[in-house]
Amino acid sequence: MSTTANEHVLRERIVMHGRSLFERGLAAGSSGNISVRLDDGWLLTPTDSCLGQLDPARLSKLDWGGRLVSGDAPSKEAFLHRVIYGERVSANAIVHLHSTYSAAVSCMDGLDPANCLPPLTAYFVIKVGRLPLVSYHRPGDVALAEAIRKIARTHAALLLANHGPIVSGVSLEAAIYATEELEETAKLFLLLRGAPVRALTEAQIADLQSVFNLKH
Repeated sequence: MSTTANEHVLRERIVMHGRSLFERGLAAGSSGNISVRLDDGWLLTPTDSCLGQLDPARLSKLDWGGRLVSGDAPSKEAFLHRVIYGERVSANAIVHLHSTYSAAVSCMDGLDPANCLPPLTAYFVIKVGRLPLVSYHRPGDVALAEAIRKIARTHAALLLANHGPIVSGVSLEAAIYATEELEETAKLFLLLRGAPVRALTEAQIADLQSVFNLKH
């Protein structure tokens, strides 16, 4: 498939997945953004755009210097995507949402900043791994890029305090599925508050990492 044809397909897939996230209540209003790596730059959802109403022709296309090549003005959180792509060669797509349960967890006090959700299910371990918490920064604060730079090198998924998750993947689908698994685990975590919980043991996690060759 040619570079141009591949870009066309990726634009359509961003629109398709954005609409799906919006219709299922995982992205409200104009919140959230999606990006995909290209051979000659990257695509990003535009600023103040609704993920349920994206136009493939108007997606922002940027070069690796962060300059707009075509389309509408990019999300003000473009710098987050750019820094993650810079730190993770394996990242070919990134999804950032303000999804309800993950955002709720991000507002809780007393979370372990190194791993703020317990390994409740094998699927969370497989798709997300450990989930570090990044300290609060106001929306659009470029200092957040430096806060996540080192963490992003070793973690595909991060939770931004009082904000929401940002997840990278080897493909757009992988990033979407991992984001959804994170949201479901956050929901389980909140539903189980106050109840005795049997999380996966270190041995069980090690077994999953070995069997599925996990490298988050």
